[in-house]
Amino acid sequence: MIPTLSFHGAAHTVTGSCFSLETGGARILVDCGMFQGSKSEKELNYRAFPFDPREIDAVILTHAHIDHSGLLPKLVKAGFAGPILATGATVDLCSVMLPDSGFIQEMEVAHLNRRNAQRGRAAVEPIYTAEDASACLTQFRPVRFGEWMSVAQGIRARYWNAGHLLGSSSVEIEIAPSDGTARPTRLLFSGDIGPDQKLLQDAPEAPRDFDYIVCESTYGDTDRPNSSFEHRRKLLLDEVLAARKSGGALLIPSFAVERTQELLVDLVGLMESGELAEAPIFIDSPLATKASAVFEAHAGELTNGAALVRALNARHVRFTESVEQSKAINRIRGFHIVLAASGMCEAGRIRHHLKNWLWRSEATVLLVGYQAQGTLGRIMLDGASRVRIQGEDIQVRARIRSLDLYSGHADGPELRSWVEARLPLARSIFLVHGEEEAIGGLQARLAGLVPSDQIVVPQLDDSYELIDTGVHLVVSGPPKRLDPTRAGKLDWHNDLSRLLLEINDAVDKAADERTKAVVIRKLRRALTGNHEPE
Repeated sequence: MIPTLSFHGAAHTVTGSCFSLETGGARILVDCGMFQGSKSEKELNYRAFPFDPREIDAVILTHAHIDHSGLLPKLVKAGFAGPILATGATVDLCSVMLPDSGFIQEMEVAHLNRRNAQRGRAAVEPIYTAEDASACLTQFRPVRFGEWMSVAQGIRARYWNAGHLLGSSSVEIEIAPSDGTARPTRLLFSGDIGPDQKLLQDAPEAPRDFDYIVCESTYGDTDRPNSSFEHRRKLLLDEVLAARKSGGALLIPSFAVERTQELLVDLVGLMESGELAEAPIFIDSPLATKASAVFEAHAGELTNGAALVRALNARHVRFTESVEQSKAINRIRGFHIVLAASGMCEAGRIRHHLKNWLWRSEATVLLVGYQAQGTLGRIMLDGASRVRIQGEDIQVRARIRSLDLYSGHADGPELRSWVEARLPLARSIFLVHGEEEAIGGLQARLAGLVPSDQIVVPQLDDSYELIDTGVHLVVSGPPKRLDPTRAGKLDWHNDLSRLLLEINDAVDKAADERTKAVVIRKLRRALTGNHEPE
């Protein structure tokens, strides 16, 4: 059988990483991540997998971030019984991140079901529970960087540091030839590639000379300015000083794993140096608290590990555990800093902090990472004057700022350099894990480095036969789960939220009761199709 590579996530979007590799003797997955972004994409998490989990022999996991690991409990629950291979640090992080993901889903579904009951709608079930997540952890198997291992019949792999996150990896895979005479087919899955200037990680590494490369493109269209540690810390200092001058809370929506720890090192470092007066720093995320303990245990594997340990134990850093402690932060007035998940403002405790502060002009929201299309973070970044959070309309008066130098992803020039170091490329490179503009940007950068007919941009659920001359798109197969033109785009849910905000604004701005009534009648006629004059 000709090997077939299928793209069941991270195709024209930055989440849901999941690639299936099928040979005559085995079928494995590389990653099994959760979709984030628009509701249309997130709804894919609730649907059946586009393959039978019972037929998967093994999972190769590149790293612990939920958009790469978040559907593993669902996979196991649906019948997958094989090993989940990951670096030791990734195993440790998943042991806290996946149960936390299950707990969040249980809590959010419980909240949604209360609203559904009030509206007369049917109850829904979480994708999986914390108990399901804990159960899947028994199938994790730790691996070492640089060591070949057998994954399944005719497939072997080894891991290389990707420089993105504690334990993150690129994965080299070899498929043995069916006749035993030809050389093996060599593939490299980039995972998420870290930038050159990463506070806690070494530079990414991997060998060269592959048949196929599957490469992320998150920032393929982006050239970051000077991203040295000193320059980044100076920009952070400027943002914090401006927020302090405003006098309210500085809210930093931050991914609980690595981003929070990096920010904490820089914030504490600025306070230790005297450049920034001491102020309370609240790490308001049970996951960040647990993940920080994992980072501290692996400090010897990190660049600047000693500085991280010192920051985690600084006197003005306070970790909150309970919901009551989290809510108590909202009673604090004056300048203070809150780091809370999630980084795109889609879940977690950051949402109740935003509800409490977003309408206050003295508050500042500092976005420090990628904001996917359709997420609350992206909507605020794009300048929305009002947003909807958990069904409530909130006016945006807070300062919305962005400092994207804390991203864990390489930018366009760094991605090009990473690809160049992997050459020669015998057949094809697949560009994944990016929105349309980013993919196009990376395509343009690769011109002159990789022939254009060797660059492939898969759509969601596309399958390719890995033939001797390159690749062949498999046209037949199950229907696509999502219109490919809608991946990584705003959807009707986003349009509806915006419309509801505009309706409220129009009614609020009407001069008197009669004018308000006219607006409402016009809306009602539009809904009923009755266009008779008044």
